[in-house]
Amino acid sequence: MHDKFDISAAIVLYNEKEEELLQAIDSFLSNNLTKKLFLIDNSISKFTNASILNHPDVIYIFNNRNFGFGRAHNLVIDQIKNASEYHLVLNPDTKFDPKILDELINELKRNEDVALIAPAIKFPNGSHQYSVRKYSSFFDLIIRKLGVFKSRIHSEEYRGLDLSQPFYPDAVHGSFMLFKTDDFVAVNGFDERYFLYLEDIDICKKLDVIGKKKLYYPKVTVTHALKKESSRKLKLFFYHFSSAIRYFLKWL
Repeated sequence: MHDKFDISAAIVLYNEKEEELLQAIDSFLSNNLTKKLFLIDNSISKFTNASILNHPDVIYIFNNRNFGFGRAHNLVIDQIKNASEYHLVLNPDTKFDPKILDELINELKRNEDVALIAPAIKFPNGSHQYSVRKYSSFFDLIIRKLGVFKSRIHSEEYRGLDLSQPFYPDAVHGSFMLFKTDDFVAVNGFDERYFLYLEDIDICKKLDVIGKKKLYYPKVTVTHALKKESSRKLKLFFYHFSSAIRYFLKWL
């Protein structure tokens, strides 16, 4: 891809609810920036919405198998390198006012050492979603799954801070991550050894290595229908646990 555009975005699909997915797609495509949206489909069956697939700003990639989150997102690296200024990693169950992209990009422009910016995130009912994290120990991940030692979990989520004000957290949730494209490319995107879970925390660690910051910017918000499926499905719990093992073997 040789065209230049302001912003690219990628959504990885896996048997998504079409109504939710269309809201995420519309949130991005409705902005006034020059853009490309990559829909990377890990589903068995193709996405067939013709109005979306024929949109001039949409590029559809059908994998015909589940590559996992990180590997699927990394498929676009060669297409956004030297093409987009900013790159948005977006979950298919997320929606937002398209105008927030302008404000987030302006913040990235003002902060040379910031590679990644994330807004405040709300549940569909309007309640706050704790989407920033301190780097966890293995013990922290266990107690989070068990739902014990709540005060420690709350501290890990920066609940002692005024979360209505911007600050630089250790890590941000992967549902909405707006990168400077050059920095996303510089760290080679996500570590593909994680099939699912913890790749968002890992990429924040990789940004630390190259001396770049992550900015939590709650002056704008997005809505995310967080499902916490790894707590309910044994297979997803296994993915979460195996990702934790890989993460701590890598970083500790």
